This record gives sequence, structure tokens and C-alpha cells, in this order.
Amino acid sequence: MAQKTKMIVDKDFKIGEIDKRVYGSFIEHLGRAVYTGIYQPGHVSADEEGFRKDVIELVKELDVPIIRYPGGNFVSNFFWEDSVGPKDQRKKRLDLAWRTMESNEVGLGEFAHWCDKVNSEMMMAVNLGTRGTKDALNLLEYCNLNTNSYYADLRRKHGRENPYDVKVWCLGNEMDGPWQVGHKTATEYGRLAAETAKAMKIMDDSLEFVVCGSSNVDMPTFPQWEASTLEEAYEYVDYISLHQYYGNAKNDTADFFAKTQDLEIFLHSVIATCDFVKAKKRSKKNINLSFDEWNVWYHTNQSDDEEMKKRPWQTAPHLLEDIYTFEDAILNGLILITFLKHADRVKVACLAQLVNVIAPIMTETEGPAWRQTIFYPFLHASKYGRGTALTPVISTGVHDTAKHENVTDIEAVAVYNEEKQEVTIFAVNRNTEEDIFFESDMRGFEGYKVKEYLALESQDMKIVNGAGASPVTPVEKKNYVMEDGIFTVEMKKCSWNVIRFGV
Repeated sequence: MAQKTKMIVDKDFKIGEIDKRVYGSFIEHLGRAVYTGIYQPGHVSADEEGFRKDVIELVKELDVPIIRYPGGNFVSNFFWEDSVGPKDQRKKRLDLAWRTMESNEVGLGEFAHWCDKVNSEMMMAVNLGTRGTKDALNLLEYCNLNTNSYYADLRRKHGRENPYDVKVWCLGNEMDGPWQVGHKTATEYGRLAAETAKAMKIMDDSLEFVVCGSSNVDMPTFPQWEASTLEEAYEYVDYISLHQYYGNAKNDTADFFAKTQDLEIFLHSVIATCDFVKAKKRSKKNINLSFDEWNVWYHTNQSDDEEMKKRPWQTAPHLLEDIYTFEDAILNGLILITFLKHADRVKVACLAQLVNVIAPIMTETEGPAWRQTIFYPFLHASKYGRGTALTPVISTGVHDTAKHENVTDIEAVAVYNEEKQEVTIFAVNRNTEEDIFFESDMRGFEGYKVKEYLALESQDMKIVNGAGASPVTPVEKKNYVMEDGIFTVEMKKCSWNVIRFGV
């Protein structure tokens, strides 16, 4: 007989309000993310400015509220002045991060206009690797000020009368990474970040700032880097960044699905570090989390390293073009559930990245744009995961994997949208061996009925989508029972489930 999981959903069991920016993403000047990704003049779908309309429609479908730009590692040697003004006068630059050639054909103004087309805001990263406070201030003046001053006037000269009004600013990128151009110690970086944020606040006090945390949880600097950086910058910043990518190089699906246990530990560690510095400083404010790089990334690592080493300084080469499997989609669903379970502190998150580069959307240079497997959990969460995250009261079985113990069979969270009078349960059966009877007591939502039940299911963990076929797509399920406020279904092993209730 199949195992059984019980869940109680009650509107009084609140985690916190979900910030819509947790469904953000990321575009870096890397590989084909920009050129032949979002921008390809001459393509059959290109608009009058050269942006691919097929990509625009898919990004709008995902409803991405904020997009981090222009990097990533790219930003640490980015000269923003080269990316504005007449295109025929822009300088080509060597990108040291990815050993490619940057034409600057798409720059700050073009990207901001593309964000308008996809109904998104820009999350700007400043170069604190090879540059510093002065250049960040110049960029801020160009972007946000309506003054009669040099850089604000320069923006107007370039054809943009009104400010871009960028509200969220990343203070550099992965500054503890030895691979980073301009790598610094925690104290060096913390002082620079603090002084930069303080100066930028003088110019525009409506800004929010993201200070760099460790590049990933396995860095030898973690979590002392977070503590030392916040010692310097705590009162001037609002968020600390987290970056983490996951892979299944050992081809162990069960252990792959268990990696969100590691993510839980990571989140708790960073929150504890932030709160330690808060207590030490006797501060009244919380530092929240910006998980502004996350995804599965491992499929193309070896080929990418070889391409950059053997064929440097190409323009828009094929880099980081992971083709995602069914199991990658399930892992991403588990990550999204984990973020929602920490909605009180995880306020910004950016799926890295958005188009072609480790992305949910892929493009063919002479063909269409298409949806990868990971497109769907993100779509469902973004579309139905707006409102209040509710504490998941769950009784479920557990199992062990190669490197993890007591792994829960079912991971789930509920979201209550009071305005729409809807409740959505996001659930993953990560047991690779058994289907599980899932029962949810909707005691706090009398009169609610099932509106829709969508699932991703497959027996083949390695199946992928492509430009010509999409075998991994959501299916609508009808095999549930809803009686006296109790929802019951046999949830397939290795499945992503979205159960929507309404009055």
C-alpha cells in the first residue's frame, strides 16, 4: 500500500507576504543571452528595434517583475559609458569574465526599453571590481536624476528625457571569488560597498541596495565573509546576496532531489549571520535575502571551459547552454518551494538566467524560441504564488539518499491570495520509488473547491524539450477526491504538482 502524507492548510498559519520580486530573473552579457537571445535584428520575429518578439511573449508569459543586469561576472569590468549614446560611436570591449568580445550594440538604454516591453523592472549591478564609488554615482545620475547636471543632461542628449528610475542596485558581484576581476577581502569590499551605498543614498534616498554575500556556500570565506561585510555596511544596505547552483554529475536522482536540504541549511546560516550582526550593532532593521543567482548548472561546464580557452574573444558564442531534463525541472520546483517557505526573509530571487544561458527560454538563430523543462515550475509559481505564504503543517514519510538522511518524501507549501480568494498548493513527491497518497485538510477555507490541478510527470528523468518537440509539459489531473474540505490524491513519484482552490 502506498505511503500517506497529510497536510493542514490554515490562513492563520502565516509565514509572510510574498514579495513578487522572488520571481525575478537575470540577463548577463554572456554567450547568447543578449545577442541572438533577446536581440536579433533580421530575425523573422524581430521588432523595429531588433528585439525578438517571440522571446518577449515568453518572458511576459513568465511574468518576471525584476531582471538583474548586466552581470554577473561581466559587471566587474563593465564600462557603462561605452553602452550609451549613438551605437556607431560605442567602443568594443574585451570581456575578461567570459573571454568574449562585447560590441555594446545593446546597452543600458536598449535594455531598459526591453524591460518596458516585457513589463519588468531593471535591477542594476555596479562595477566595484575595476571601478568604484565615483563611477557608480555617475551611473546613478545618468539613470535616475532629473537635475540639470552633466550625466542627467547626457541621458537627455541620448534621447531619454525621463529618468530610468532604477530602484534596486547590486553593489558588485561575487567579490570574494578569486575568479572575479577586482577580487577583494571582506573588509576591503565591505568598506567600499558601505561608502558607495552611502554616497548613492545622498543622491537618491529611495534606493535599495544588495551587498555581496559569499559566491556560494562552499566558499572557504562563508559565512565569515557575510559577517565581516555586514560589519562595515549593515546600516547602508537592505539585502545580502546568495548564489547557488546545483547539479547531478553523479547521476543520482534521489540525492539530487535531496539537495534542497542543503539549501535550507544555507538559508538558515545566512539569516543567523545577518541577525547576529543586527544584535551586535543594536540595529532595529532586518537585512533580508536576495537570492539573485540560482538554478541547475552542470551540463555544459567542461565544454564551456574548453570553448573559452581554445577560442577566446568571440562575439556571442554558445556558452552555458544547458539543455534541461525532467529531473532538473523537479529540482527547480523544490527550490521555489523552499524560497516560499522563507518568504519572511527571501524577498528577491533571480533565476539565472532568462534566455539561452542556463535558461528556461531557448532560441534558434534561424528558428523559434521554445520552453525548456524548467520553464513550467517557474511559470506556475510566478503565476499562482502571489499572496501570503502559509506554514506547511505536514506529516510525511522520509528516506535516506547517498549523502542525505531523513529526506522528506513530500515537500509542499501553500499560498493564500486573499484578493482573488484562491489558495494554491505547490507540492513535489521527491520519492523516486513510490507514488504517495497526499491528503490536504483545507479546514481554514470552508467552501473552497478545486479550480485546477496541474502536474509535471514522467518516468524518464532525462527527457528534454527542444525546438521541435516538448514532451515535458503540464497535464491537467482529475484523479483527486474533494469531500468535506479534505483533498486527496495519489501523487506520482518524481512529480511537480500545482493544486488550485477557490470559492
